[in-house]
This record gives sequence, structure tokens and C-alpha cells, in this order.
Amino acid sequence: MSKNCLFCKIAKGEIPSYKIYEDEKIFAFKDINPLAPIHILIIPKKHIVGLDTVSEEDEKILGNVQIVMSKIAKQFPEMKNGFRIVNNCGADGGQTVLHIHYHLLGGRVFSWPPG
Repeated sequence: MSKNCLFCKIAKGEIPSYKIYEDEKIFAFKDINPLAPIHILIIPKKHIVGLDTVSEEDEKILGNVQIVMSKIAKQFPEMKNGFRIVNNCGADGGQTVLHIHYHLLGGRVFSWPPG
């Protein structure tokens, strides 16, 4: 974990959040500025800046993130007919917190292309 990273501080409980899920490697919490009726952020507790910086040693934890996203989505009846996963990478990709994270969005119909 990085001592100055917002998401690392949230995962450590130093900054309050509405926790949805936690295990030894992954933390999930409600987004404070939701863009859908259900908007959850899923992060690995290991500080990884973004998809552009992952290595082979991150393969297992990022695979676990996928499984956790599926488990969380199944907890919400509003996501029964579908949901969206978003990962922003880098400034041009819209990443504002430099800790890899995934947006799990649901509870409404999404259009394509996304914005």
C-alpha cells in the first residue's frame, strides 16, 4: 500500500467509506459520486497504479477482482439483467486516482458508445 494514496487509505480504514466487500486482497465500496443507481468501486489492496503498470505477478489478484465483481453483482437484484464494468487508465482514459480500480455500475440501462 502507498501511504499517500487515497484508495490505499480507504482500504486501510483511515478514510471512511461505505464498505460493500472486503477480503485479504480486495476492497469494494460505494462511490461517493455515483453515476448509476448502483456504483461500486473495487480495488486491490496492493497498490497498483493502473492497467498500464501491471505485471505477471499481479495476474492472480486481478483475476480475483473479476470473481469478486461477479459476486457483488449477484447480490443486487437490480443487476440481474446486466451491469457495466469500467476501468479508466491514464489521464486520457479518465483515471483520476492513481490506484487501479474498477467501477461496477448497475440499476439502469446503459448505452453505447459510452461517452
